[in-house]
Amino acid sequence: MKPVLLHPSYFGPISQWTAIAKADKVIFENEDNYQKQTYRNRMYIYDANGRLTLNIPIKHTSALGLSKKGHQKYKDVQIENEFDWQTQHWRAFKASYQTSPFFEFYEDELHPIYSRKFKFLMDLNYHCMAFVADCLQLDWKYNKTDEFILKPQDNTNLRNLINAKSNHGFENSKYTQVFESKAGFLPNLCILDLIFNEGNASLEYLLAQDLKTDLG
Repeated sequence: MKPVLLHPSYFGPISQWTAIAKADKVIFENEDNYQKQTYRNRMYIYDANGRLTLNIPIKHTSALGLSKKGHQKYKDVQIENEFDWQTQHWRAFKASYQTSPFFEFYEDELHPIYSRKFKFLMDLNYHCMAFVADCLQLDWKYNKTDEFILKPQDNTNLRNLINAKSNHGFENSKYTQVFESKAGFLPNLCILDLIFNEGNASLEYLLAQDLKTDLG
């Protein structure tokens, strides 16, 4: 089976973790250009009013002395830590998931991520994904690309799963969500929504999901 090629993301949606859980080998794209409106700096969670977007603010190219026309490498994107986004995101987690079955179980391990200042977005994202892998009890081994290839032939290209504006036809099966009685089941949220609600059953859930592999 070909290795699965993905982008490192801000914890990542359920679709991406379905791909990781099912893969024999994972390769992360480390040499691409940064794009907006993706799971690189965005996640969707379920709060009392429905789907809530949490964004990590990034430093604009002008603030870094770069041309607006030039493309910035994802690995060079810096977080704008002048905004207190970490406190905002943590409060959102507490408000949304403190009554979920497993939030308290993972809270002490998750909170340090929101106490540490990361300079580069990609560094934070690898750290977040390692946290998820530990929660899922996955053997967290992966490779990184050393060049960008538009149409790779040796990998199953699932890099488009980073696009936060499309589910790419992925519809995960229902599991119990905290506010489901208010707005119904919300699919393909951040993997943390699954973990806080399903705990140790999360990996088995992911392995049971169906994901298309023709997204390259």
